[in-house]
Amino acid sequence: MKSPRSPDDLFEGLKHLGIRAAPDALRALTTHLTKSRASPIESFEQLVALERRERDERNLARRTKLATLGSFQTLDRFDWNHPRVIDRALYEELLELTFLERGDNILLRGQSGVGKTNLAQNLTQVALQKGHTVHFTTLATALADLSRQESLPALERRLRRYTGVDLLALDELGYLPCDGRSADLLFTVISRRHERRSTIVTTNLAYKQWGTVFPGAACVAALVDRFAQHCHVIDIDADSWRNKEAIDLAERKRSKAKP
Repeated sequence: MKSPRSPDDLFEGLKHLGIRAAPDALRALTTHLTKSRASPIESFEQLVALERRERDERNLARRTKLATLGSFQTLDRFDWNHPRVIDRALYEELLELTFLERGDNILLRGQSGVGKTNLAQNLTQVALQKGHTVHFTTLATALADLSRQESLPALERRLRRYTGVDLLALDELGYLPCDGRSADLLFTVISRRHERRSTIVTTNLAYKQWGTVFPGAACVAALVDRFAQHCHVIDIDADSWRNKEAIDLAERKRSKAKP
């Protein structure tokens, strides 16, 4: 095999071998190695370190795109004193992610506007940062996505989006009614993840009220049974954050308007 005659030839050869680091990064590395008179072993070590960083960054970018977390308020801005009832100790324990090892589920339950979605997003973000695959979506969006699949093979392929990730977060169960087929689809997702992968659900409903979301669906009892079997429940009792912020804003405006 003909030896490379220039750095560009070398970089092209490395690319064909599967090295993913960008040419500019490789060029900077070769310049550094030349100036420091690195040994062959040191050169290989630094090439491996550069490639590992590149692969880690690409892996994170891929998992971040899959996560669809969107923008949200970080946990350091969450006012734990606002809720009248919330198990902060349990939530902070869940942030250690040991529940993922067991395939346990999480239920965040409370009325609208108390921070359920935000807490779910922060939890999935921690899992993402620790190297796990996650997907965050509203329940309505997930069921609409699955319902649009026109053939069984297409449905099976799309189901993997929801069954294959380490942590799935389904937001807002109970805010929109669903039909019987949607209940069957959700049952399929929960059943395939049962005791294997973890699922977060946020809702304003007690378990016994889930049937009102899927009126007439025969699988609701079995769905609840599987989800609740290994589930950490955090009930939140609080006034709506949005109402609180609206009141605070109105008060600030009144204060500024006073002579």
